[in-house]
Amino acid sequence: MAKTIFITGASKGFGKIWAEALLQRGEKVVATARDLRSLDDLVKRYGENILPLQLDVNDRTADFAAIRKAKEHFGRIDVLINNAGYGLFGSIEETSEQEARAQMETNFFGLLWLTQAVLPVMREQGSGHIIQVSSVVGLITFPVLGVYNASKFAVEGLSGTLAAEVKGFGIDVTLVEPNSYATDWSGASAASTTAMPEYDGVKAAFQAGMQDDFFGVPEATVPAILKLIDSENPPQRLFLGKYGYNWVKQAYEEKYAEWESWNDVSTAAHGK
Repeated sequence: MAKTIFITGASKGFGKIWAEALLQRGEKVVATARDLRSLDDLVKRYGENILPLQLDVNDRTADFAAIRKAKEHFGRIDVLINNAGYGLFGSIEETSEQEARAQMETNFFGLLWLTQAVLPVMREQGSGHIIQVSSVVGLITFPVLGVYNASKFAVEGLSGTLAAEVKGFGIDVTLVEPNSYATDWSGASAASTTAMPEYDGVKAAFQAGMQDDFFGVPEATVPAILKLIDSENPPQRLFLGKYGYNWVKQAYEEKYAEWESWNDVSTAAHGK
């Protein structure tokens, strides 16, 4: 039986690629975008199997209304893919209050509101799968991506707790953690702070550290996402790309070594 999948940020990048792949194999897709014209090609090709909805995920009321419309239209929601988000590039010192708040509103709060909205639907069904598009930088940090890092670390913490809370309702939660991909995340969809020359060296070093194949091919993620959606026992975390595992493994080995070297101090601080 076809599943109903609700995908945010479906106008381009991962969202549109995954939406089309799911429609191609006969699934029902609720695709949201700020500009519905970006979904016209999918509507033309897939007709009644796609429900396009205009949505700014930052609007909590609109998020709840979109979930209601999707439920009324298709009768159920089997999978929610919280994909909407963008990258903010710049050092911590350069970042304005407005830039920081806007990043968290979209990447974290928009995801939170849609998660809250879909939970009653999935609890009533007794089943569901919430897929949170996080990032490898929700587990490790890179310079000049500090607030973006923070937004994805927040998604990781929220979703780990969520998984424990809703497992008994038959709802699975998966954090998808891509490394860098050649999507608009770092291009047209990205935002940048006003540069300070003091950080030119840090930014240059970051750019210089990118390997020739640093950016993965977005379309290559499709088999992994389809397998994840089809899994009867999906993982709580899934890397996308060949770099994430090694980056995180190295970072955590360094963390454990540092914790170990200070463990006597930590233990003494317990007081008894």
